[in-house]
Amino acid sequence: MNLSSLTPAKGSVKHSKRVGRGQGSGKGGTSTRGHKGAKARSGYSRKVGFEGGQMPLYRRVPKFGFKNINRVEYIGINIDVLNNLHETKNIENFDIEVLRQNGLLSGNDKVKILGRGELNAKINVTAHKFSESARKAIEEKGGTVSELDKKAE
Repeated sequence: MNLSSLTPAKGSVKHSKRVGRGQGSGKGGTSTRGHKGAKARSGYSRKVGFEGGQMPLYRRVPKFGFKNINRVEYIGINIDVLNNLHETKNIENFDIEVLRQNGLLSGNDKVKILGRGELNAKINVTAHKFSESARKAIEEKGGTVSELDKKAE
């Protein structure tokens, strides 16, 4: 066996249909495109969503809803999560970088600290926003709450 004797497996290679090469080929004349109509013409391409002239789905279905382009999305982190991190890793000062290192944030996420759960330790938290219950719970334990400056973000 050598490289010159290699051939593909029988039936694995199909030759393309050669159209428009005269009547004798059996694929001349209309070149398998049928008679007339847009699909028989050269350069034809159907628009996305075209349904043969029927009113397309994207125009039959009514529009609804509203997307506020000025909306600011916050990742919510509850104080029980912070309490758990304090107990397991002995972290007292929580800021954006610490939360990112512990897998609670990614990229440039903005953070809102929420008030679910119990807080058993004095912690210092720096975040973009705080709920009233979270702020109250942290300050009751003697911790500090500091919001990040909106202009410095």
